[in-house]
Amino acid sequence: MQSPIRTRVALAGAAVLGLLAVFAGPGSAQAAPPADTPADTSVGNVTGFEAVAGSVFKLHAGAAEARVSFVTADTFRIELAPDGRFTDPTGSDIVLPQGKPPAARWKDKGDRYELSTDKVTLRAFRSPLRFALYKADGTQLWTETKPLSWTKDTTTQTLSRGATEQFYGGGMQNGRGNTSHRDRTVQASVDDNWNDGGHPNSVPFYLSTAGYGVFRNTYAPNTYVFGQPVTASAKEQRFDAYYFAGDAKQVIGDYTQLTGKPFLPPVYGLEPGDSDCYLHNANRGERHTLDALKIADAYKTNDMPGGWMLVNDGYGCGYENLAETAKGLQNDSMHMGLWTEDGLDKLADQVKAGQRVAKLDVAWVGDGYKHALDGCKAAYQGIEANSDARGFTWAPESWSGAQRCGVQWSGDQSGSWDYIRWQIPTYAGASMSGLAYTSGDIDGIFGGSPKTYTRDLQWKSFLPAVMTMDGWAASDKQPYQYGEPYTSINRSYLKLKESLLPYMYSYAHEATKTGVGPVRPLALEYPDDPKAATDAATYEFLSGEDFLVAPVYQDTTERNGIYLPKGTWIDYWSGRTYQGPTTVDHYSAPLDTLPLFVKAGAAVPMWPGIRSYQDRTANSPLAWDIYPQGRSSFQLYEDDGVTRANRTGAFATQRADVSAPLRGSGDVRVEVSASKGEFKGKQTTRPYELTLHTGSSPAKVEAQGRQLARLGSKAAYDKAATGWFYDPSDRGGVVLVKTASLRTDKAFEVKLKDTSAVGGRTPGDRVTLAAAAGQELGAGAPGKVAVDVTAGTQDATGVKVSLAAPAGWTVTPAAALDRVPAGTTRRVEVGVTPAKGAKPGEVTLNVNSTSDQRSSQQRIAVSVMPAPPAADTWASDMVWLTSSNGYGPPERDRSNGESGAADGHTLTLAGKTYAKGIGAHADSDIEVYTGGRCTAFTSDAGIDDEINGYGEVAFSVEADGKVLWTSPKVTGASATVPVNVPLGGARHVHLKITDTNNSKSGDHGDWAGAKFGCA
Repeated sequence: MQSPIRTRVALAGAAVLGLLAVFAGPGSAQAAPPADTPADTSVGNVTGFEAVAGSVFKLHAGAAEARVSFVTADTFRIELAPDGRFTDPTGSDIVLPQGKPPAARWKDKGDRYELSTDKVTLRAFRSPLRFALYKADGTQLWTETKPLSWTKDTTTQTLSRGATEQFYGGGMQNGRGNTSHRDRTVQASVDDNWNDGGHPNSVPFYLSTAGYGVFRNTYAPNTYVFGQPVTASAKEQRFDAYYFAGDAKQVIGDYTQLTGKPFLPPVYGLEPGDSDCYLHNANRGERHTLDALKIADAYKTNDMPGGWMLVNDGYGCGYENLAETAKGLQNDSMHMGLWTEDGLDKLADQVKAGQRVAKLDVAWVGDGYKHALDGCKAAYQGIEANSDARGFTWAPESWSGAQRCGVQWSGDQSGSWDYIRWQIPTYAGASMSGLAYTSGDIDGIFGGSPKTYTRDLQWKSFLPAVMTMDGWAASDKQPYQYGEPYTSINRSYLKLKESLLPYMYSYAHEATKTGVGPVRPLALEYPDDPKAATDAATYEFLSGEDFLVAPVYQDTTERNGIYLPKGTWIDYWSGRTYQGPTTVDHYSAPLDTLPLFVKAGAAVPMWPGIRSYQDRTANSPLAWDIYPQGRSSFQLYEDDGVTRANRTGAFATQRADVSAPLRGSGDVRVEVSASKGEFKGKQTTRPYELTLHTGSSPAKVEAQGRQLARLGSKAAYDKAATGWFYDPSDRGGVVLVKTASLRTDKAFEVKLKDTSAVGGRTPGDRVTLAAAAGQELGAGAPGKVAVDVTAGTQDATGVKVSLAAPAGWTVTPAAALDRVPAGTTRRVEVGVTPAKGAKPGEVTLNVNSTSDQRSSQQRIAVSVMPAPPAADTWASDMVWLTSSNGYGPPERDRSNGESGAADGHTLTLAGKTYAKGIGAHADSDIEVYTGGRCTAFTSDAGIDDEINGYGEVAFSVEADGKVLWTSPKVTGASATVPVNVPLGGARHVHLKITDTNNSKSGDHGDWAGAKFGCA
């Protein structure tokens, strides 16, 4: 199934979802199994056959009866009733009306019946009844290795497995799903486990690379064992499954044609959300609903995008002054949402007061299945029935069909590096089950740290829907709360997300047509790549077809194991090109750098410079970010973004076609079509801004056949109304083009003469820059930063390397390199002196190089260290480089307190009080810099007396990556553990407390009297 965004103009007409027509009541109840049912029974021989209608066939096997119903030429249903009585507990809840079925034909082949359409043939063997599916050309898609079987409460289908066959699906499977389920067991059921290994928002559906998919039409839990053979079971004594034939995208399309295409969110639903309780919040003190406006104001003051806010997100949290709150939020370009903890009985009045988002609660839809699906539908309908807005819901523990009405949210989790790790495969994997919008809270709702928050926000900015949740963690989690450098980094990624709204919104619209969501595993776009199904691709995903995202999920400034599939890929930040398939190791990823790659040929529509979609005016530009290579295209989708008028045809499309050389020199042409279609607020004219990543300056640039003026500097370009500028220092060389305001109902063309495809006139001739991780500098002390310079396919001559550093720092450029032979590496050292007042921690430096050929850029991380100890030092008096903690901040010279700093009590272990030490809560990790000056660490370790016997932890001391000492298990009743650990000249020491019984209750660990013995 080809992407309409990339390759064809959208069909005219309404994008009608038809939700009201299909949100019907429950179906008939399931019949009780006979009391004398054997423990395990297989269907027997065929004793009768009937062609009931042109597309429905019945097969009798003694008391059992099977029914085959063709829905389309490549979709059909098999039902088995062991007692001969067909039932359907789902009724019309999940499966939508499908229109007129196809004409099907049958043949008696002696040992089997063949039931066929123009695309598939289902063989029904007689002795015993056993099914096998074939394409019209005779290719086998699946075959049962034994007949359908049942017990008193389970029915099972058993299929053969191909030698290289891979499997995907099951809905949201935490920690997995974007790579193959082969040799794994997948549960599709409600388990109330929202962490790694859980499966919230399950879907009883899977697809196979053999060319088929299966949806089990049921509310019963399912178990899929993708071994040899494959077994698919449901916990009910009836068998009811729909089958789809085709490749993965076709199968997802057919499945969502049957159960409903994903809904199209309002455009603000693709902006970041925020949630908290504001009425009498126990965690935050006395507050009122209108206090939410202070937070909305802070988003605006901090220039942070935000599209919507839940103002009662906390158990027992109510609301007041609802209409006034909604109006105040609208003044800050945000829409109001509410958490539906108590159900939906007040929804109509809430929507009339301004509610536009409904987050459903597990307390009343948490049994999943029908209850959760009905809740999603009712909330969606309630918003639409009482406003002109589109329904927009968030739900945990949903079921098949929920893609029609909401975002599937993975539940309450705790922020950590491991949380980032297992969430990466979760959401891309869910797309393989037709779930287009899946997400989790930024850095969870518990725990977390400034670093994990920033890293989590980076990659989640490339999900369609995301929110941050406050009130449950020790401190609020808005993206501006942690101060610098985190606030600036978070702002940059949220504004990048905002600028990419037209790209993401176009993919959201595509999902309403194809069922394929914007976030995709590599296996979906590269099905013939054997690595795409393996662990090599687990911790990365595609956002649309053009962005490959490889999040950092460890406390490191390097990312290894980034797999790039076939094609040319461009580093979004530096412009460096990679030829896939390849694996990238040692990718430099300082805290402000998300490993992000763009596929050559991409033409990405953008809204530059906005904080909210509401910042757009009639004169706002549309920008295209283009990576020219060969022929490519992108189709932009636009509507009013808020109302349901798009469903009756009020939308427009505009296509950009790019023609460029496959490699090296040549002309680049961008043809932008006339915008087709109308909607309220559509721009009749607008200026266009194009960024073309050519790596080479063109001889001239023309727009609409007229030569544009070449401008002499970036500053001149920024001021000019029209013209172009080649910036060799920007991402390897980009051409910036501005047009005048042009009519949107007319096509136009921009042509770059004598330039090149992405990668430059001589691909690979640029030098590349790298710097080893772990380089350290002392505040106010002269130091060196080592940079490796590698020449490309040609000798690099006249290479100069410099660094861009923070204000107050001093940089001495390295001596120029006269020549670096092709393919070789030379190291240079740049002199760097941090400012005297530089705060300890990680700092990003931008490395730049110029040569006689081209420029190169690279971001690198260095660490600023405090002065090392010169004498014996209390650990609580030292600078803590990192200080993660299980609850609240770790305390200096106090026991662990509540959510604030210095709110703990006197340190006490076994009746002894300590004036000095550290009070922490597992899991805890405190890092200090000893600089090789300290020989030993001493302390008394234990759980503080104030816990009264609770808690269970282990203490450990690590230095320079090695574990030097670990305590036995320590409980609240244990004796104090003496600690005396030789450090051997270590430079970095970590003091860790780890939970040992998977319960955080009472895990208040003290490093009492903690001291470093230093020279």
